[in-house]
Amino acid sequence: QMQVAESGGGLVQPGGSLTLSCKVSGLRFEWYAAGWFRQASGKGREGISCISDDGAITKHTDSVRGRFTISRDDSQSTLYLQLNGLEPEDTGVYYCALDSRRSSFCVLDDHEYQWWGQGTPVTVSS
Repeated sequence: QMQVAESGGGLVQPGGSLTLSCKVSGLRFEWYAAGWFRQASGKGREGISCISDDGAITKHTDSVRGRFTISRDDSQSTLYLQLNGLEPEDTGVYYCALDSRRSSFCVLDDHEYQWWGQGTPVTVSS
């Protein structure tokens, strides 16, 4: 049974930091590119960061570049997103996803991802 489970969300003040984790089981995590996506209330889902299967290639959307860092630990089948310098505009539900069709590069288009977690909420507020 394949499972994708995010954790680490919560309430944080502006300027604060969080580390999100995404534990994957039931498939060979190391074979696939992976990504983090965000959905704010009343808005569509947007691609935040993605990473290739070996971690050599990473991409970040402009609004988070320099503040967020994506990484992976294939030995733990876990994807991470380090969020620094958080702003109220970063509030939303953060989702982890795997791309079954790509490994050596990644894309930020959520339509290209097939396996999704349930999300973890992040609220940035004073």
